[in-house]
Amino acid sequence: MSSPGDPASRIRTVGFRPGESNVFLHLLTACNLSCRHCYINPAQHGSATLDAATAIAWLGLFVRPGRRSNLVLLGGEPTMHPDLATIIRAAKKLGYASVTVDSNGFLFHDLLQKTSPTELDCLSFSLDGPEAAVNDPLRGAGVFDVCTANIRRAVALGFTTSLIYTVSRHNIEALARMPSLLEDLGIRRFFIQVIGLRGKPAAGSADAWQVDQGRWLELVPQVALAVARRGIEVIFPKVFLDPAEDFACAGNVADNYFIFPNGRVYRCPLCEDHPVNALRIENNRL
Repeated sequence: MSSPGDPASRIRTVGFRPGESNVFLHLLTACNLSCRHCYINPAQHGSATLDAATAIAWLGLFVRPGRRSNLVLLGGEPTMHPDLATIIRAAKKLGYASVTVDSNGFLFHDLLQKTSPTELDCLSFSLDGPEAAVNDPLRGAGVFDVCTANIRRAVALGFTTSLIYTVSRHNIEALARMPSLLEDLGIRRFFIQVIGLRGKPAAGSADAWQVDQGRWLELVPQVALAVARRGIEVIFPKVFLDPAEDFACAGNVADNYFIFPNGRVYRCPLCEDHPVNALRIENNRL
């Protein structure tokens, strides 16, 4: 059993907890970047931007009385939405226990000045390398510098920050250099995410992106422990199961809803490239 001071106690291999409701609302699919591994598929997800009134009405459909409901606002790039701060405040009033914004780091519309750490529980950033030489070929020229500068601004203002690193063949060897950067930036929670064959990566060869089992198992748990030893919480998926282990689908482990601007509601993210959504929102009704 891990003790409170044991770094292993800060590592989780499952991001969802049974009994919780997790709502992932894509406010828009537009983005200022064109990441090589973006999972957004406009043909399936639409190209609309939800206005604030519609977004708030949709959020009201998924609050569960007596059950903890967590909200993640994303895109596209959610900070491109001019009313994001209004939507954050409305979500808290609706009863969401936690509100997170997933951003590429550009923080448009002066988000840090329009909301506060008491309203926004976590501001999550995406970086795919410990330096620009690794990150920017995947996410765009100049992105590393902008993102890290805005992380420092957010931390200085008291926001709780997390960081998502999407592991692929293009950056797995750089993962071991992340712990010191995370500590230097003041990141509180680190998500090591495996590349999914959705969106752009699904259009090419899987071998161009996916990491083999041996390298994942050799490197990822070690990096997670190194990060945890610096006092940072780490979450990464259990990508490869032992023969005796059962597969736990994200659609069954918790009450999960992945919502897109065209009204599609998926229960499992693996289905998002296809018209096999479980639910649909029409006229603000589920």
